[in-house]
Order: sequence, then C-alpha cells, then structure tokens
Amino acid sequence: MKQSEQQTAEGILFTDQYQLTMAQLYYRTGLHEKRVQFDHYFREYPNYGMHKAGFCINAGLEWLLDWMRDAHFRQTDLQYLRSQKGRAGTRVFGDDFLDWLAAHGDFGGISLQAIPEGRVIHPNVPITVVEGPLAMAQILETPLLNQLNYQILIATKAARIREIGRGQLMLEFGLRRGHDRGANAGARAALIGGADFTSNVGISHVLGYPPKGTHAHSLVQLYNTLGMGELEAFRAYADLYPDDCSLLVDTINTLESGIPNAIRVFEELRRKGHEPVGIRLDSGDLAYLSIQAARLLDAAGFADTAIVLSNNLDELIIWQIITQIEEEAPRYGVDPNQLVKRLVYGVGTRLITSWGDPALGGVYKLTAVHHEGAWQPAIKISESPSKTPNPGHKCVWRLYDQRGKATADLIGLDGEDPASTEHLTLHHPTDHTKYRTIQQSAISQAEPLLENVLVEGRLVCNLPTIDEMRQRRKTDVERLDPGVRRMMNPHIYHVSLTQRLWNLKQQLIAEALGEIN
Repeated sequence: MKQSEQQTAEGILFTDQYQLTMAQLYYRTGLHEKRVQFDHYFREYPNYGMHKAGFCINAGLEWLLDWMRDAHFRQTDLQYLRSQKGRAGTRVFGDDFLDWLAAHGDFGGISLQAIPEGRVIHPNVPITVVEGPLAMAQILETPLLNQLNYQILIATKAARIREIGRGQLMLEFGLRRGHDRGANAGARAALIGGADFTSNVGISHVLGYPPKGTHAHSLVQLYNTLGMGELEAFRAYADLYPDDCSLLVDTINTLESGIPNAIRVFEELRRKGHEPVGIRLDSGDLAYLSIQAARLLDAAGFADTAIVLSNNLDELIIWQIITQIEEEAPRYGVDPNQLVKRLVYGVGTRLITSWGDPALGGVYKLTAVHHEGAWQPAIKISESPSKTPNPGHKCVWRLYDQRGKATADLIGLDGEDPASTEHLTLHHPTDHTKYRTIQQSAISQAEPLLENVLVEGRLVCNLPTIDEMRQRRKTDVERLDPGVRRMMNPHIYHVSLTQRLWNLKQQLIAEALGEIN
C-alpha cells in the first residue's frame, strides 16, 4: 500500500460508512453541532471457555489521543467521499456537507473523560466519556472502539498470565502471529498488562524498552546441514553474545543433546569471565523438561540460570505447568519453589490474539443530549435488559472497605457524593431485586475513577508512562479480593447504581414504554 493510500485508510476515514451517513443526516437536519455525550464501556468480561476473567485492565487511550490529534478530513478524503454513488447512481454525500467537513471535520471540539490506562475496570462502568458536537462525536465511535477494545483485551490477558505466573519474568513473543500492524498495539498493551519485555524491536524502541529474545531453530538447522552441528551453533552464538547468551535447546533432542551442549558452552563462557542467561524450551512436556533441565543445570553449577518456556503458553497452560512441577519435582531431587522462581514465560500467539475470546464487547452509547439549555438524559431500550445503557451525565467511584479492598464500583449522577449520607443503597444495573445497603462506616475510601483528559481538543492531563501504568495495574489488582483474582470461576465484582441513577433509569424506561403503549 502506498503512503498516500495508507494515510487515507488509517486517517479520519478509519471509520464505518454508517457513521458518515448519519453525520450527513445530522448536518442536513441542523443537529450536527448539538452537544452530546457518548459512554464507552463493555458489558461482559472476556470468557475464554474453560475459564473467565474477573477483571479487565484499561489500555489504549494514549494511542487514540495521538490519532485524534492528527485526524482530519483532507482534500483527498473529501474527493473520495464526493465520488461515492448510491444504488440509483446519485451521490451519497453532498457538497454542502463535504464543505462543512473541510472546515470543521476534526476533533478539536471533543472533550473527553477517562479512567486512566493501567487501572482495573469492570463491566458497565464508563471507561471513556466523549462529549462534543454530535456529528464528530458520532464519527469517533468506530476508531475509538477499534483502538481501545483491542488493547484492553490484550492488557487483560497479560495481567492474568502475570498473576498465574506468580510475577515471574514474562516476555511477549507474538509479533509473528499478531494481526498485521495490530501486533504493535498488542505489544504495548501486553507491557501495560504484565509483560516485562517484548521481542518486537520497533515498538520496544518507541516505548523505551530493550527488546528480548534468543535465537530460532533455523540457526541449529543451518549448522547441522553444513556438517558443523548443534554444539558449534551454540558456540557461535555465545562467541557473538557472551553476556546475553540464551540458547534454544530443543532442535534435536532436548535432554540428550541440547542441554548437555548448552552446559558445555556455558562452562566455556564462564572460563572466559561471562555468565550465561539461560536456555529456552519450546516443545514437548514443558513441566517435565523444566525439571530435568533444572536437575542438569544445577549439577553443572548453573543453578541461577533461567529456564525460558515458550510454545503456545497462556494462563491455563502455565497453571498446569506449575502444578505439575510442584507434584513431580521432588521426585527428582529438585526444589519446586526454586524452579518456579527461575522460570521465564515467553508468551506469543495466545496472548497477542487473546486466545479463547478474541473480541471485547465494548460499546459506545448515546447517554445525554444538551437541549434547551440543559443536559437531557438519553435512553435505549433493549429486549435484553443488560443492553440498556445507564443514562445521563455520570460520575464513577470505586468503594474500598475497611481492609482497603475494592468492594464495588458505583455509578451515579453528576453532582452526587457517596460520602454525603450515612448509608448507601447500591442497585444492580438491571435487576430490581438485587440491591444492598452499605453503612458509611464500612467504607474507607470512595475514589473517583474518571479524569479529565481533553477539553475541546486540548490535552489537560499528564499522560502516564508505561511504568506508571504498570504500577497502577499492580496496585489495583492487589486491592481486589482473591476470589475476584482467581483464574477459574472468579467471584463477581459488584458494579452498582446509586438510588438516584436507578430511579432516573426506571423513569426513562417507563416513559419510553408508555409512548409505545
């Protein structure tokens, strides 16, 4: 694709056709400048089949802001829209609308609130709140969902892998299996969610982290084919990278060839004053091979050498590997705790593709319209109550109990203060039979989650670094109950509505249904 074509495909036309046709309708009916509010949120946690997430990690906001800053309707874009024809051969977009886009087709009028990247997030809670002129806020829907939903999905998967791997070093290896350039966004999200490094060289440079990796099987294959053998392949690699030597040992025979040859090369390195990094296992029974590798390396005096595991790892497989090591390692005289602490996880395909649940159900819903000098709440009714959004201008708080653990995310109307009453009534978002009352004395903190990010296109906050996002994630996850954090059948974290928001929602639903009846 030519550079000019790429600018067209990835610029402001990186949206759906229906967003543009609706924007033209708003323009023709004089509604295009009316200020509105859209909420971005997701309805359900990722469900991977045998296991389900109990929390998500927010990611992707900074890259969306970068895109919004540069996105605008260029003459090339307008010429393309001018050429579109409908079924009857008439033009889809008129000159009057296109002239308006030429003058006003950017996101300079958009204001945005968001939960910061790296924070734990839950279903139905507004993650990103967009306010601005209707036409441009509508056009923003598709790119916002595209860019935020995917990074949330990958950051969440990475956080779960980090949790089940007991905080051990984690490498993102997914570039070869990622979805085209989306692998860059996936690598960034993985770093936020729990990966320490990525093998992706370009994005590592952009984000300020050194890329990590070993070598491929092809190196050993080449030396074998040329009659030099695996040992000489290892020696050549060690000679070139004596202080960063990590060897892939399963090209021929892991236990009979790969590890013994690696140990021989490691001994040669040590005699030259260098210490090896480790070995990598990429096939076979990784738990059993890890135990045997530890036994051989320990006996040779390399007890501190890392053992990197790869090959379609995810949180379930890592959990199985650790469980097997804890059961089998003592039989071979290997301390399972010490072995688990030296493991490094190279996670590729199943992370970068969010294996098991490849799409986050994030949505973008109109929740308020500024009309006749005031904000009017908007409602959408669905046959499925879970698809009825929470209306109006809102605030979100995270409530912590006296242990300092997060006990609920509370959604209320703008201007409410959860600390203003002796007790709070927390309503389930859709089920009128489910509610609970919390005494104020049981709450140690009510933390506002949404922060101002843009005010009419102007950045009004300091965007966090990756390290700051990681620390936010670590802190938030540690403040979840263990039941919410567990991999299998996590406990349900409560997302609730205040009494005022619940009453407003039911009133709007009743009024809408009354119009039908």
